[in-house]
Amino acid sequence: MVHPREDPHSVPTELRPYLAELVRRTRTVCGPHLVSVVAVGSLALRDYRHGRSDVDVTVAVEPSLPGPALHDLAGALAHPHLPCPAAGLELVVYGTDFLSRPSGAAGYLLDLNTGPLLPNRAGFDAARSPAFWYVIDRSVAHRTGLSLFGRPAREVIAAPEHPDLLAAIRASVREHSDGEGHLADNRVLNGCRSVVFCRTGRWLAKRGAAREVALAEEDFRPLIEAAVRSFERSRSSAIPLPTAAVRAFLTWVRERVEETPPAGGGGALSARPGRRPPPTARRVST
Repeated sequence: MVHPREDPHSVPTELRPYLAELVRRTRTVCGPHLVSVVAVGSLALRDYRHGRSDVDVTVAVEPSLPGPALHDLAGALAHPHLPCPAAGLELVVYGTDFLSRPSGAAGYLLDLNTGPLLPNRAGFDAARSPAFWYVIDRSVAHRTGLSLFGRPAREVIAAPEHPDLLAAIRASVREHSDGEGHLADNRVLNGCRSVVFCRTGRWLAKRGAAREVALAEEDFRPLIEAAVRSFERSRSSAIPLPTAAVRAFLTWVRERVEETPPAGGGGALSARPGRRPPPTARRVST
């Protein structure tokens, strides 16, 4: 299942049979047109939480893959036809012609969401989707993608150019600030990860980014630590976080991301003792 250059133990035990079958079915449907299957998201960042995390997978195929094969693949991998042991599967298929070039577009051929905690959805029109999710995932995949089959991620997936990636991070922060459809702890931890990337150029797992921001930002430390405790529980038992505190933190995140220079991130995180969180009247849900 795992590319020979990868450590098989990088894949959590709970997911190994599932990912092996996912790769097998993908190879069966795509045949010689399949180039790579790469784990991204929490798997790539080595912070998968069973019962909380999704399984995020990027598939690269030759452009000559017949169109009907995409529909066949969506059916073959849909839960419960292939039971997903995680909260859900978020699988994106791209053509290698698109992946080989830096891009700020969504650009997918198939976007499949399925699983016990996700509504089944298969999208085939990239123009209908906000691009930022896919740009960020491709950046993570290029830097840290875990090869499950075929060519390594760095050989197949081009890194987005910095202005496109920064625009995607800004859009992600706006999305999480709005709060619709997102757990409060996830909004806080994604905010930490965005700040750390903008300041250091490194993609960290959510909890690792939270530790860095909590150490540097004393005023937000109680909220961030509460978000980490909540993230370590299942989705159904997530801990409610104070709405006003989440709102203030995400306003601060948005300001830090907006001030990032277009040509690259700033320096290391620096603490600002005694600074109070900025007030805001923006309404968000928890």
